[in-house]
Order: sequence, then structure tokens, then C-alpha cells
Amino acid sequence: MLTKAARWTEEQSKKPHAMWTLAGVSFVESSFFPIPPDVILIPMVLSNPKRWWMIALVCTIASVLGGILGYAIGLFFFDTIAMPALEALHKADAFHAFRTRIEAAPETSFLTVAGAGFTPFPFKVITIASGAVQMALPLFIVAAVISRGARFFLEAALLRFFGQAAVNFLKERMALASTIIFLAVIAAFVAYKMLGH
Repeated sequence: MLTKAARWTEEQSKKPHAMWTLAGVSFVESSFFPIPPDVILIPMVLSNPKRWWMIALVCTIASVLGGILGYAIGLFFFDTIAMPALEALHKADAFHAFRTRIEAAPETSFLTVAGAGFTPFPFKVITIASGAVQMALPLFIVAAVISRGARFFLEAALLRFFGQAAVNFLKERMALASTIIFLAVIAAFVAYKMLGH
């Protein structure tokens, strides 16, 4: 089923309403849809390289708005909607691990959300967990804008300037590179706090 959904999503990149589909996929992926917007963003930028920044902007705005929906689901409908959806997507374990991380160090919740949102870690898990632990909404929105904007603009820029070669990097190395950056930022912050005290 997921393969069919991914194939359908990718096919939409070739149609006139592709930008609307990109916005829709980016929005719902942030709360419950299993297919990441990269599936449609990549072919869209390759076929329209001069519009790379607009594609990244639409993807970012829609993802953040969808993230606010995911936050609300985690905050108000955790038992009735959030957990059943996460279990259906086989993301319950990832959710509990991420939630535990936020609750264990609430002072680093901004960095945790901002960093994880830049990585391939499912954004829906991040948004729902942020609502479930009642992270300050303005702080969540800023973290989401930074992380999703950084991810989609970097991805689109690589595709714009390096074309097909960037696709291979995104498929093989982007996950590792973004995860290393995330861990480095967290480590630097922890070291700063320890040295500061």
C-alpha cells in the first residue's frame, strides 16, 4: 500500500496541479500521512530548477501548518486519535522514545525538535509528541520553521545546482549527514551548559 501511495505521489509532480499536491502532501505528512514530501519535491525541482526556492517555500509553509495540526492532535486528542494513528503507522515506539527524550531534558526541547525536524525522523512523531508534552506553541512553531525550512531549502538547492547527482547524495548520504549535524548541535549545547555551570 505504501509503495502504491509513494508511486501515486511521485506521479503528481508531473501534473499542472503539482504545487497544490506538494502543499497537501507536506501538510498531511506532518500529522498522519506516511509518505514524505521529498517524493514529490525532488522530481518537481529537477523538472523546474529555476523555481526551486518557491517549491521549497511551499513545502516549508505547508509542513509547518501541518505540524501545528499534529501538535493539536497530540495536545487535545492523544488517546482518541494520536496513539491509534501512530500504532497504525508502526511509529508508537519512535513516539515514546522521542517523548521520553523531550521530557528528560525539557530545557533542550527547542533544539531537540529543531534538530530532529531536519533529519529523516518522521516529523509527525515530533509534532504529536510536542503537543503531548505541552511544549510552548510559539517555541514549537519557531523550531519547526527553522528545521523544515533548513531541510527543504537545502534539499532543493542541492537539486537546483547539482541535478541528478544530488539525488544520489540525498538517497545515500543525506540521512547520515543530517543525523550527524543534529547530534553535533545537541552535543555542543550540552557541552556549553556543562561548561557554563
